[in-house]
Order: sequence, then structure tokens, then C-alpha cells
Amino acid sequence: MSLLQYVQKLYSLDTLDPRFTASAKSSATPSKSQIDPAKPTPEENGAGLKPRNGGQKTITSNEASPPLWNTAEFYLYYLVFLICVPLMFKAVYDVSKPSHPNFSKYAKLLSPGWIPGRQVDNSDDQYSTFRDNVPYMAIVLILHPLLRKVFEAIYPLKDQSSSRPPSNELGTSPYASTDTRMTRRVTFDLYFGLAFLCALNGFSAPKVLIILYINYSLATQLPRNYVPAATYIFNIGILFANEFGRGYPYSEIAGLLLPWSGSRTTGADVKAMKNWGSFLDAYGGLVPRWEILFKITILRLISFNMDYVWSLDRGAASLVEHKKKQLDLSNLSERDRVATPARHQDYSFRNYLAYILYSPLYLAGPILTFNDYISQVKYTPRSITRTRTTLYGIRFFICLLSMELILHYIYAVAIFKAQPDWKAYSPFQLSMLGYFNLHIIWLKLLLPWRFFRFWALLDGIDPPENMVRCMSDNYSALAFWRGWHRSFNRWIVRYIYVPLGGSGGPGTRGKWGKLRAGLNFLVVFTFVALWHDIQLRLVMWGWLISLFVLPEVLAGFLFPKRKWQNHKTVYRWICGVGAVGNVLMMMVANLVGFAIGLDGLKGLVYGIVGSYSGVVFFVTACAVLFVGVQVMFETREQELRQGIKLKC
Repeated sequence: MSLLQYVQKLYSLDTLDPRFTASAKSSATPSKSQIDPAKPTPEENGAGLKPRNGGQKTITSNEASPPLWNTAEFYLYYLVFLICVPLMFKAVYDVSKPSHPNFSKYAKLLSPGWIPGRQVDNSDDQYSTFRDNVPYMAIVLILHPLLRKVFEAIYPLKDQSSSRPPSNELGTSPYASTDTRMTRRVTFDLYFGLAFLCALNGFSAPKVLIILYINYSLATQLPRNYVPAATYIFNIGILFANEFGRGYPYSEIAGLLLPWSGSRTTGADVKAMKNWGSFLDAYGGLVPRWEILFKITILRLISFNMDYVWSLDRGAASLVEHKKKQLDLSNLSERDRVATPARHQDYSFRNYLAYILYSPLYLAGPILTFNDYISQVKYTPRSITRTRTTLYGIRFFICLLSMELILHYIYAVAIFKAQPDWKAYSPFQLSMLGYFNLHIIWLKLLLPWRFFRFWALLDGIDPPENMVRCMSDNYSALAFWRGWHRSFNRWIVRYIYVPLGGSGGPGTRGKWGKLRAGLNFLVVFTFVALWHDIQLRLVMWGWLISLFVLPEVLAGFLFPKRKWQNHKTVYRWICGVGAVGNVLMMMVANLVGFAIGLDGLKGLVYGIVGSYSGVVFFVTACAVLFVGVQVMFETREQELRQGIKLKC
């Protein structure tokens, strides 16, 4: 294999996640009018694209246009790339030099770096926590699979030959070895997860376990019809309670329940010393503020409860469906793993705790549904191979190194935190600071997600890939949110959007149906904003996203593709103009929500377009974005030619 071939394989979609290239989707696809809350919508699974070659989607010849890579138009685009991309990096590098007039205002936010002569911008609190603990997490990543090997050596399977059922096995009489394998894996997951929880949260671990027990009781003790409402009310209530209760410090609990345990007359310091609650709070583990990372656990709690409820409705029907499809339970597609209910006895408290506390995915995901987890602990997915996992690990390391280089040479985060005099920057420099700030946000989320997914792959579990495309390779707001935090997006679709009615099916026809679909979208992004953080600026971000999606939807009605079949080039250019607007709106929304807020955005926008030269730059920047969008269009067309349609 040549170096070029190796690089192509390293950066192929198959290495990132084989679901994108050869995912064995079920050949039986429900009709578009069918909305089943226990399954993703047909649109989410590429309805209408018939699988071939083990499930790869078939693309008809008229869907993909002829290649444009060797045309005069694209040679012009290549020239724009060669000129603009180096200038983009140079602009932010220049404003990050010690010689810049504003350097002294943010220099205190920089830390010593490992690259000679450079400091590092480690001022982002969220990413600095991950960055500072990478060596320790690497030790755990190595230790966890080794301990599992030791555990499995002590408790081996009695009959390895029957660990996979034959293709005609319908699940009516599962082999004992399958249950033995599940029991062995779940037992290790449970005990390691409990130890991991105690190490992370110290004496706060019982608070987590109490919440888990209450949630399980709601699912298994309440009448079936009350479980969905009780689940959402309880878990959304926990989000608010954790935020406003600040994790329920034992010192405050002690002050309420045992006021005599601390003196109320000798001052706050004496009270803290005497109060037993303060003693417990002092041993909060590696992550004392457990409530911050508990948000991802909330999603798993809801997943278990809803999967359990839907299993009560679909258990018998699912068995009939399996008989018709002749599904091989040891080689299910992701969609079938998610949609196929586990057996009733698999929804036990032991399995529930093991799923919730599964260490590789506990802190940040990616999000795995309960049904998918149970299927994978029974049968190791065939998508996991040593070669693919190794390549995935190399890609993670390259991303980590890229982030390190950016933080050592581009101080965009520190500059925005310091809020310096924006007049000292040109419109081009201001726009590039905002652009690279968004890239750092993308990388700081991508790295933890890929690290924990890599850990899970090493452990024999294949969760979904969260980041499908680079932040700069997006022109559609709708497609962007399908590919950004993909496992969360699919969770939203399965557990919120589809149960609300989605964008199709009964109750969503006609004018009022479209209005309802729009309201569903608003509800979804309000939940997403509150889930991230209970702050007004994030709620505004969620509403901005909902608002900025509307132009794209309206443009789809005004310029339907079918009416432009004889003017494809003109249609592509019209779409490019609209896509430039999409890109600008997405940048605005994410800067407001995750970087500088609304007030900071006002100063940034005024600095860019507040002068004649700024307006000229803005028009030029839109033209450059148009070039980038055209390349994105052609990239999607190239994927279609290869039989791939990602929907993002």
C-alpha cells in the first residue's frame, strides 16, 4: 500500500464509521406515512434508497452529476483556495504575536507551552479540563481493556463455538452462551462503572445512584401509560434541580436536616469546620461538580425508560417482524439494534446500572441507546476490526496534535475572553478571529467524543460517530445539525422529535401540519439549549437556530430541484448564494451560543461592517464563501458517485 493509499484509507468514511459506507440497513423500510416512536424516521435512514452489497445505498445514475473537478470553473476555485487559506491563518497568527498592541491585555490568560518559544492558549475552562487530564485518561484507557481481559480469563465462556446464533435463530430460545457472555460483560461493566463513579465523584456518588434508582422505579413501577410523562418530567426537573441546587452540597443538607451539627453563632468558617457535611464535600473525587457531567446521563436515563415502555408495546410484533425478515441477531444493523427490543428479563436493574455507568461513554458519550447496548454486549459488532480501530486512534491523535498547534499559535479564545479594543483589528482579522474561535469550539468537542469512542471501540462496543464532517464543510443548517453531535441528534429524533409528530405522518399535513412541524422544531432546540446549560444566551441560541432554518426550508419550496433539471448550473449557483447566507447565519448563532454572546456579537459585527472598507471586505468574503460552498456541493456529488448519501 502506497503512502497516498494509506492516507486515503485513514481519512475515509469507512475508517470514521462504517455505518456511513456499508452499514447493513434493513431492506424493509417503513412507509413515509408511518411514524414509529421506537424507530428513527424513514428520512433519517435514507428511505427510498435500496440497499445493496451488504446494505450500501444504491444511487441511481441521474442523481449524481458529471464530475466538475477538471473544469475551468473549479481551477479558478483552486486558485482562490491557494491564496485565501494561507492568508486566513496568517491573519490570526499576526494578531497572536507578542508585538501586537493588544497582546498585554490577554497575555495573563496564556500558559507555558511545550513548543519552544510559544505559549499555549489553555484559557477555555471546558477544554482545559480535558487537556490537563489526557495523560491520566490514557492510563485508564489502557487499564480498562486489560482488566477486562483478566476478568474474562478468570471467568471464561464454557462454549465459545455457540456464542453466535445461526442466521435463522429468531431469538425465541437464545443460546445459554449468549446470556453468559452478556452476564460476564455486564458484570464487569457494572463493577468497574461503580469504581469509576466513586473515583470521579467521591462522596457524591450516592446522590447519582439515588437518582438512577428513582428513574428505574418510575419505569418499572408506574402504570405503562404514565411512564413517558413521568420520565420526561422527572429528568427535566433533575436538570433544573441540579443547576439551582449546585449538586446538593452535604453542608447545605446538613444545615437543613441537622442544624445543631454546625454552630450558627460562631461564624461561617467555624460552622464549615464543625459541619459533617463540609467534611463529605471536601472529598468530591476527581470531578467534585458531578452535576455538570450528569447531563449526558440524563439522556441514557430517558433512553432506558422509553426503550422499556416501547418494548412492552412492540415485543410480540417485533418477534413476528424478525421472523419475516429472517434477521441474524449476531449481525444486526445499527438501526435494527436500536429498534429491536431486548427481552423483558434484559431490562433488569443490573443491566440498567451497567448501561448507565458504562465507563468509556459515561462522561461525554457518544450516546448509545439501551437496546443497542444490550445487543452489543451479547454480540460483538462485526464493524469492529483491529485495523479500523487502529486507524481511528491515529486520526484522533492527529486531531489532538492539530488542536495543540492551533492553541500554541492562535490565541483566539484568550483574545475574545479579554474583550480588547476591537478597533485595533482589521475587518479581516476580526472575521478570522470569529472563524477560528468556532473551529476551536468544534475541536474541543470533537476530541473528547473521539477519545471516548476510541476507548469504547477498544472495549468491543461501537457507538455512533458524533462529528461526521469538519465544521468548515457545512452549508445547510438542517444537514449541519444531523452531523454535529450526531448521536445526540439521533437521540433527539428518536425520543423527542418523532414522538411529537416530527415533520411527516398523521397530524402534520397541510398548513397547520407545517406549523406543528415548525413548533416541534422549536421545542426540540429549546430542549437542546436547556440541556446544554440553563442560560438565557443558550435559549436565544436555540431560538436563533430554529429561526435560521426557516429560510432554507422556504428556499426549498420556492426553488424545487425538479424544476431546474435543464438548468443545473444556474440552479447550483442559486443554491450557492443561499448557502452563503446559511453559513453566515450558522456562524452568528454559534458565536452567540458558545463564544461571545449577543453583546460580543454586536461589537464584532460593527467592527467588521462598520466602515466602507469593512463592507467591501464583507462582500469579498461572501464571494469566497460562495467558492467554498461550490466545492462542498461537488464533494457531496462525489460521494453520490461512490454510492454514499449521508444526509448531512
